[in-house]
Amino acid sequence: MDEIRSEDGPKGGRYVMGMPGQEAVMTFSRASPRLIIVDHTEVPDIYRGQGIGTKLSAHAIAAAREGGWKIIPLCPFFKAQVARHPEWSDVISG
Repeated sequence: MDEIRSEDGPKGGRYVMGMPGQEAVMTFSRASPRLIIVDHTEVPDIYRGQGIGTKLSAHAIAAAREGGWKIIPLCPFFKAQVARHPEWSDVISG
C-alpha cells in the first residue's frame, strides 16, 4: 500500500496509491515544462485517517524537487498541506 505510482502524460498525470478500484489519487496538469498544477486529491473512505493524502502530497513535492519544476497548489487539500509545511516553499509557485 505504501508504493506510489506515477502516471505521466504530455498534459498532466497523477500519483496513485492503493489497489485498483480503491485508489487514492492526486492529479496534476502541466502549465509548462517547469510548472505543474496540482488540481485534485481523492482518498477513498477505506484509507481515511491513514495519512495517504499527506504521502501523496510529499511525493509530489519530492518529484518537483527531483524534476526541477514548481507547483501551483490549486487543490484545496494540497493547498492546506502546503500551508502546514513551510519547508516545501522552495517548489511552490503562487
